Amino acid sequence: MVYSIKRSMFLLIALFITTATFLSGCNFGESEDEIELAEVTRSVFYAPQYVAISEGFFEDEGLDVELTTTWGGDNTMTTLLSDGADIALVGAETSIYVYGQEAVDPAINFAQLTETDGTFLVGREEHENFEWGDLEGASFLGQREGGMPQMVGEYVLREHGIDPHEDLDLNQGVDFENIPSAFASGDEDYVQLFEPQATQFEEEEIGHVLGSFGTESGNVPYTVYMSKQSFLEENDEQIEKFTRAIHRAQQWVHEQSAEEVAESIQEFFDETDKDTIAQSVERYRDQGSYAESPLLDEDGWYLLQEIMEDAGELPEHVEYDTLVETDFAERVE
Repeated sequence: MVYSIKRSMFLLIALFITTATFLSGCNFGESEDEIELAEVTRSVFYAPQYVAISEGFFEDEGLDVELTTTWGGDNTMTTLLSDGADIALVGAETSIYVYGQEAVDPAINFAQLTETDGTFLVGREEHENFEWGDLEGASFLGQREGGMPQMVGEYVLREHGIDPHEDLDLNQGVDFENIPSAFASGDEDYVQLFEPQATQFEEEEIGHVLGSFGTESGNVPYTVYMSKQSFLEENDEQIEKFTRAIHRAQQWVHEQSAEEVAESIQEFFDETDKDTIAQSVERYRDQGSYAESPLLDEDGWYLLQEIMEDAGELPEHVEYDTLVETDFAERVE
């Protein structure tokens, strides 16, 4: 299949596959109990991860987890490949991109955190009887080409008979972390937003949540934990402990009230009101975004590739067993 090499993602991946191969398997933590964790963005979408930190679940496993936000799939994968992180929380599609570049030490998915898309359709105007077909001819502030938000967005729109590149005035020229502010100060009709930005925009009357891309697209391993194959092989005990702590946090998030979850994770969202966080948690939990198990589903893996292929971004089909390691999740369940 012919596909386009997108933006900086493939250039950075190719560079670090070439220059960092000799570093494969190196653990730059100061002790065996330290984990350097890179997250692709900061979002209530990742509530179980923050719970694992704030409630001491990592600590209970003897792990010292240092969290860094690396803003965007390309930056996050580059950080992982160059040994700037031991584990990355990022879209599973990035592991397929790396594999497509014939990586000597590929990124292996070992636990999922979320199992739906985490973005919501936000419109500048309120629509009492909104239908997806209303987007035709409108201006849309899109996400980065080749990233999961954009690919899932395109998949959903096509399912509703809209060609995002033909039927929309699509703007993809804004960096991932600047999309909310660009919409707030711009004049596009629609945008895809994660929480808590979507709820905040409603509260500030900047926009209105009209639909959920997660509900429309179904279950997919949207955000997962991955490490280089060499790190998994050499740090079996650490990865099991990490996965156990995440599983415990997943259960905790589903058992507690949204208010209690918000209380637990508010330290990660200094500028967000606790009630807004609670509403965001409730919205994600109601639509099944928070995975209840770290075990990455095989059907979801192939739906992911269907979505990528639909967007013209799938370099090659990759079997489930090639890039998914289920052993750690199965041990802790």
